[in-house]
Amino acid sequence: MTEARGSAGPNGETHVRHAPGSPCWVSLMVHGMAATQEFYGALFGWEFVPGPRQLGPYVRALLDGHEVAGIGQLPPDRHLPVAWTPYLASDDVDLTAESVRLCGGTIGVGPVDADEAGRLVIGSDPSGAVFGVWQAAAHRGTAVFGVPGTPAWHELLTFEAAGVAKFYETVFGYEEESAASTDADRVTLRVGDRPVAAIHGVGTELPRDRGPHWITYFQVSDTDDAVTRLTDLGGHVLKPPHDTPYGRVTTVSDPEGARFSLLEPVSHSPSPSPSH
Repeated sequence: MTEARGSAGPNGETHVRHAPGSPCWVSLMVHGMAATQEFYGALFGWEFVPGPRQLGPYVRALLDGHEVAGIGQLPPDRHLPVAWTPYLASDDVDLTAESVRLCGGTIGVGPVDADEAGRLVIGSDPSGAVFGVWQAAAHRGTAVFGVPGTPAWHELLTFEAAGVAKFYETVFGYEEESAASTDADRVTLRVGDRPVAAIHGVGTELPRDRGPHWITYFQVSDTDDAVTRLTDLGGHVLKPPHDTPYGRVTTVSDPEGARFSLLEPVSHSPSPSPSH
């Protein structure tokens, strides 16, 4: 991920300012808050503290005291997909929301303030994939990367990449890097010279029950061990572990059906695009 680093804090930690367009946070809305916290706490070693409650009960997941993700409570009368949602950084969330609308996307929530933490919107691109936008105030976003239990990569699975890529490039100012392979419908989105996310057109292979959607890769130290732990905790394997040039990857779901991937990266990985 791309971020600009600021000065060190009183305990030696570095405060992160995420460059506009960079994935800066990932959040999961669920029906069972307690069970979900127990699952991810056991899987990734997360601990939880209360978070902003503008949209209902919400907790922030901490790894060794650093914020990495959020989990919120779905209203009982809302039948929404249980899914991990990436938030993309913005210096002006209201302006970004207007750009989303002008470029064919929709805004479902916001813009709204989340206490003193920041300002957000939740929208969808023209294909229907849901994403968030975050304008940081007190809460900068994910504070640690590159260790097990942290978000490692985000990829949009959609019908075809080119048209949707133009939407994200126009709204967030990404630069595009097409796949080197001519048979892969894939676009890597870059902020400056760094890849931050990918759009993968999979056509009819897209799950019919899910439609276009973003998937988050979480880093683990051993993919196979993590799969064993996940299944013991009630999760499910959707795509068995397999080796890629970027590391060992598997696609899984939690007990409520939220899909995500586990990535055991290789040290020489040339790019964080593990499913390529």
